Amino acid sequence: MGVDGLSAGAAARRLGVAVTTLRTWHQRYGLGPSRHEPGHHRRYTVEDMVRLQVMQRLTAQGVAPAEAAAWARRSPAPPAADLAVPPAVSTPATNTSPSAADASPPAADVDPTLAASVAAASLPADLPAIGGPAGGGQAIPLGPRADPAARGLARAAMRLDGPSMRHILDQAIAGRGVIPTWEHVMMPVLIGIGERYEATDRFVEVEHLISRSITEAFSAVPRPARELAPRALLAAADEEQHTLPLEALAAALAESGVPSRLLGARVPPRALLDAVERTGPAVVVLWSQLPTTGGVAQLQSLLDLPHPPVVVAAAGPGWPTADLPPEVTPLGDLGGAVRVVASACV
Repeated sequence: MGVDGLSAGAAARRLGVAVTTLRTWHQRYGLGPSRHEPGHHRRYTVEDMVRLQVMQRLTAQGVAPAEAAAWARRSPAPPAADLAVPPAVSTPATNTSPSAADASPPAADVDPTLAASVAAASLPADLPAIGGPAGGGQAIPLGPRADPAARGLARAAMRLDGPSMRHILDQAIAGRGVIPTWEHVMMPVLIGIGERYEATDRFVEVEHLISRSITEAFSAVPRPARELAPRALLAAADEEQHTLPLEALAAALAESGVPSRLLGARVPPRALLDAVERTGPAVVVLWSQLPTTGGVAQLQSLLDLPHPPVVVAAAGPGWPTADLPPEVTPLGDLGGAVRVVASACV
């Protein structure tokens, strides 16, 4: 593309949104093309595209469109040398259009200059908290100091908007890491959904979809090289169905270069012992969410093996802390669990 800028169609393809979305942002919020030559349609400059990227990112994170547009208009312009739109390179873009029916074809290219300019236009540090109800007139309670990304995730969850949830989660993990995303983005929303369920006996479908989105986001975290043998075994206690904390631990370990085996939910004691005897892990982490699944005998059976793991760890609130054998290591927050497991696997 030459120095004349981008047409509306080309700009939409680069952003991965519908042309109608660009028109709406232009008409309602003043985020339109600025380059104009007599007798020709207006064209989007790199400066315009930076503002549109900020608008796109903020709305995806749950900021109201009018507020997002105000921040986008305040975004710094790229350097003068970057105002020419260079040829595109082959890089996928995310489609965040409101409707697949009126969307432009998926973007197949992104300017390297534009990408650098957008990276420089980071979210403002004083971005205000987002208020107001989520989709359908219902809101997930998060508190006044909640992370903006958590609020965006909550709104997307209430809309049952899986693609937006994945976008928010993937961006948070890529930008912050697994542990901060788990603690400041995922957990507040999961807790809020639980509170809504307790109060209304509704929104199980919301919990299921966001759980699936979190699982997919954790699964996308790159794993260590296959040549590294896993020395950590992660499993849920017998009849325990909650596994997201274990998935968070597996992803955080992978991010730290530590491979692990994750057996998943409801691992019978005999199956767990068979797995330990077959693989010889240095550390076993057993998760219990509920007191009904936190039977200490499961941990004791691991300690009684002829060749027990170096570390047998009890994770989760279901274990009776006072009754744990002294050889069992209780785990607290995710960061502490990563440190214990990684140290045992050295």
